[in-house]
Amino acid sequence: MDGISIREYTDYRESEIMELYRSVGWTNYTNRRDMLRRAYAHSLLVLGAFDADRLVGIVRAVGDGCSIIYIQDLLVLPEYQRQHIGTRLLGEVLHRFADVYQKILLTERTDANILFYKRSGFVPVDDLQCVGMQYMGDAACTASL
Repeated sequence: MDGISIREYTDYRESEIMELYRSVGWTNYTNRRDMLRRAYAHSLLVLGAFDADRLVGIVRAVGDGCSIIYIQDLLVLPEYQRQHIGTRLLGEVLHRFADVYQKILLTERTDANILFYKRSGFVPVDDLQCVGMQYMGDAACTASL
């Protein structure tokens, strides 16, 4: 982990972003390059983890920065995982938005993911007597008919 720096990611470079997303199998994003480029442009904050000049991890925060932030796309190249880079990226976002009322995220329901986020202070929303909802558009409506 020595030599890994965390800093704002301000110059979107598609090749390195695509390398990160491909490396973790997030093809839903790599198949929508224009959407991803726009998403980065409209993010509240994007932090990168760098090994010298190589981008090895990224996290995005979206929202209003006052009442809510949504932590989006926390990912680290597989060969750099288990070195606390994700923890550092997430911690820096939480530090920068310490006064924000709600800090929300969605993740796959795996033991590793749940443990990772619980260690960072997150709790499943069902523990708070809440339910998360996702809009699925017209496809969801017709599928239930």
